[in-house]
Amino acid sequence: MIDFIRRPFGNEPVLQKEEIGRRKKKEDQRANDIWGTLKRMWRFINEERVLLYAIIFLVTLTSLLSITGPFLVGYIVDNYFVQQQMDGLARILLLLLVVYVLLSSTQYLAAFMMVGLSQRTVYKLRSRLFSHMQKLPVRFYDKRQHGELMSRMTNDIETISQTLNTSFIQFTTSVVTLIGTISVMIYLSPLLTLLTVLIIPVLIFAVGFITRRTGPLYKKRQRATGELNGYIEEMVSGQEIVKVFSQEETAIKNFNEKAGSLRDITFWAFLYAGFIPKVMNMLNNISFTIVAGAGGLLALSGTGLVTIGTIVVFAEYARQFTRPLADLSNQFNQVLSAIAGAERVFGIMDSETENDHGKIEDKTIKGEIEFDDVSFSYDPEQKTPTIRNLSFKIAAGESVALIGATGAGKTTVMQLLARFYETDSGQVRIDGEDILDYARATVRSQTAFVLQDPYLFESTIRENIRYGKLDATDDDVVEAARLANAHDFIVELENGYDTILEADEGFISQGQKQLISIARALITDPAILLLDEATSSIDTVTELKIQEALERLMKDRTSIIIAHRLNTIKAVDRIFVMDLGELVESGSEQELLRQEGRYYQMVSDNK
Repeated sequence: MIDFIRRPFGNEPVLQKEEIGRRKKKEDQRANDIWGTLKRMWRFINEERVLLYAIIFLVTLTSLLSITGPFLVGYIVDNYFVQQQMDGLARILLLLLVVYVLLSSTQYLAAFMMVGLSQRTVYKLRSRLFSHMQKLPVRFYDKRQHGELMSRMTNDIETISQTLNTSFIQFTTSVVTLIGTISVMIYLSPLLTLLTVLIIPVLIFAVGFITRRTGPLYKKRQRATGELNGYIEEMVSGQEIVKVFSQEETAIKNFNEKAGSLRDITFWAFLYAGFIPKVMNMLNNISFTIVAGAGGLLALSGTGLVTIGTIVVFAEYARQFTRPLADLSNQFNQVLSAIAGAERVFGIMDSETENDHGKIEDKTIKGEIEFDDVSFSYDPEQKTPTIRNLSFKIAAGESVALIGATGAGKTTVMQLLARFYETDSGQVRIDGEDILDYARATVRSQTAFVLQDPYLFESTIRENIRYGKLDATDDDVVEAARLANAHDFIVELENGYDTILEADEGFISQGQKQLISIARALITDPAILLLDEATSSIDTVTELKIQEALERLMKDRTSIIIAHRLNTIKAVDRIFVMDLGELVESGSEQELLRQEGRYYQMVSDNK
């Protein structure tokens, strides 16, 4: 089983500014597809259609009840108070009380159900996003900050969650209330209704002016938040490097620049968005003034076109008329923010997953490896390939060391074997079959990695070792630890194999971490073993334990070792010397020394 969780090797291509610019431009283009994003979100919501329709029914009922209340008040004024007729007043007041009690009940029930709907929807969205991310190729992660990806999983989806919780009900309520209010207003007084709706053109202009500015700002804010999170994640993960090179001030400066950019974007986004409630409040007061003034004059004219009760109803409806418009305007900014977040989420979900057309499954691999005229570049526009016309063959059970300067292509050989990338030309074969004909899981389940900087989960030592083979028994775990020379130090810990490794793992050394990593590889019983100098920067005593454990691990297995120190590869069958992506020498150590070529020079330089 593949023994890695984060970037498995150290020499990935660096994300260039041009690539960042192209990606941002692509995301900005996606951000224009508002309706497409809304349709995709609706498909997620509609999966809970029974609950959805129940909420729509309750929201509609709530809106109708909110319209009925003022209408009954106007009826009471005209038919009881103005005419000083009290018979039957108690019954109508009781009916009014029932209306408002039902109004409160339906509002609460709709909100309760909406929380359930939104969380189910967000759970599905987050689960499918995470599932999709597990299928993305390593190339995808090479080109993105991990913190920025985490921001999409957390911040962007949380924005969607908040919007669903508040905006869906608010939007539906506003639409139904607006339609119902206008309908009743026309029924009561077409003239007053006409005077009331005169503010709509002003409202449309004001809201359009504001939202044309807030929309792009909210999209930029989402992206700036992701970039800031990505930078924070990098600085936290690389804190030792920051301190070693005394770059604290530079880190603070860069952080302040990114945080300042987010601050400025957020300031203007919130400033423009804050205009909407002020404009709506002003228009609400204007509407109320029109209703009170014009309605009063019409009531005093004696024409009977407007009654006192009608004025009372219109005064309330004038607020109900502008309130939905205000709510819709306020929610529009929240919706824009959620759409921006959803687009970023869907941007990942639209990324192409690892292509796996291999038909060979459940085959036991012997471990014969062959590279046949293989060329590969990380960047298609790269003029000089990382690997050029590379050919070699490794017999099953043979051990080979890859040596060479940084950039020679050693890591790339391992990445191609793991199918993190696929060749540009030529073939990689395992047991005589093209590696592309294998299902990825078939190769990876019989391949193990031991890395220079092993990654351990924040879990127990037992579960970290068992991660290589999830169905392994406790006895299997202990046996793997014994073979890896890790058992003795594990049992000396207070909780033994049940010791939880914290994030900093401060109570175990780097060498002990490596021994646990070797145990994790041993428990898989792999056919192919890929080693990235597992004894680098380890004390002498621990190095001997690791070397002994690695010898057990390599026995009867095809092993490829990236060697940074020549004294660690004495026991391998053959040595491959690589330079600029080409194989320049190969043979046993004695053969290479007799040739007095590149390897001979490297040995001489190390003396």
